[in-house]
Amino acid sequence: MNIRLFNTMSRKIEEFKPLVPGHVGMYSCGPTVYHYAHIGNLRSFVLADLLKRMFIENGYAVTSVMNITDVGHLTSDDDDSGEDKMEKGAARDNKSVWDIAKFYTDEFLRDSHDMNLMEPTYRPRATDYIHEQIELVRKLEEMGYTYEIPGDGIYYDTSKFANYGALTGGALAGNRAGARVEFNDAKRNPTDFALWKFSPTDKKRQMEWDSPWGVGFPGWHAECSAMSMALLGNHFDIHTGGIDLSRVHHANEIAQSEPITGAPWVNYWVHSEFLVDKSGEKMSKSKGEFLALNVLKDRGFDPMAYRYMLLLGHYQSQLAFSWDALDAAANGYKNIVRRVADIMTSATNDVDPIAFDTWHDKILGPMSDNMKTAETLVQVQELLRDDAVNPATKIALFEFIDRLLGLQFVDRANKLRELENVAVPAEVQALADARTAAKAEKDWTRADALRAQIDSAGWMILDTKDGAKLIKKS
Repeated sequence: MNIRLFNTMSRKIEEFKPLVPGHVGMYSCGPTVYHYAHIGNLRSFVLADLLKRMFIENGYAVTSVMNITDVGHLTSDDDDSGEDKMEKGAARDNKSVWDIAKFYTDEFLRDSHDMNLMEPTYRPRATDYIHEQIELVRKLEEMGYTYEIPGDGIYYDTSKFANYGALTGGALAGNRAGARVEFNDAKRNPTDFALWKFSPTDKKRQMEWDSPWGVGFPGWHAECSAMSMALLGNHFDIHTGGIDLSRVHHANEIAQSEPITGAPWVNYWVHSEFLVDKSGEKMSKSKGEFLALNVLKDRGFDPMAYRYMLLLGHYQSQLAFSWDALDAAANGYKNIVRRVADIMTSATNDVDPIAFDTWHDKILGPMSDNMKTAETLVQVQELLRDDAVNPATKIALFEFIDRLLGLQFVDRANKLRELENVAVPAEVQALADARTAAKAEKDWTRADALRAQIDSAGWMILDTKDGAKLIKKS
């Protein structure tokens, strides 16, 4: 099946042509582990996961890399100023930087598991690739792309790279580092960026290394170039990340990589748009308050409901988050799980290969055409309504759907069936019978009170056409 993707570099949808037939090399910018990932961050990680799944279902072998940034990411992304976010996080939590890195890496891995993100082929940490980053800077220095700001660091001279900023329009002025922060007058050009920062002389950093230029630490941008080259080679197929990374971080990655590797370093740049709150503001840790996945879980939402909500929109469009929107998505997700569980009870036929192949292509088609997840979910609903497809074939197709979309419909349906088979305690059944009687008498106040008692006892009551049904809560 032909695959088409929107390439940020060309600003158009292109047919995907791999560098190596049958293989995809993909690098995705991962988290800076100084705090919890917020649910907006997770949108870009879900996109990378969906891309990998789509390629695998199209028969490709995928080598995927997602980094862990545990040093060098300063509080001002634009101007290489402010504190290292890792050092700031350590001071906030009163822990060492190394402890902070481990704690929030573990939390991110927990979120990744809860969101059913496939494990990348490699998950490198910036601190494990200091040598490679120093070598990157050394090569750029030999090629004449760097200069030193005494007491500050080694900087990349963007005026030496003719295509700087091509990813987002191609003009140096369009990427002015001083747009949000005060410009560093010691830099030759507003867009110049740090490759290696010197450690301060008035205090000792917890993370610092010897280098040819003195004790210090790498700039944030250096790590992705160094690690991708080490793990994917000098040229690879796809680089992903949030749209906010395209203007500075990814522009800088290209500038420091292509003098060494030759152009193009990456063939396809794929970016996800912002998740915004109801005011239209993007989700951001800089505000001090943000939603992490554990907040959604604490409010009773299955992480798969959030994943389902993300798939209801297109990755190139901003998606507005609200609790009402999440609640609606959760109900839609549960309805599909309920239908799948019901189909399982009668899945005794053989799989119809013709029907399977027809629906397989109907479902894979929109995903292969620039990741049209919402259209794919429409096909999922159509499959559920198609009475010409027998139950066994539908279940086989939902196993494929789960591989493609990662929504765990079959897993949740199995768990639902297990809970439905748990014997109902006599006292809970008595409450349900009393509620049924109260409803018959139109005593809604008492019926609601009895439902609350059933809920407190750890059971859910569903009103179906065959009467009330009790299900053990997971």
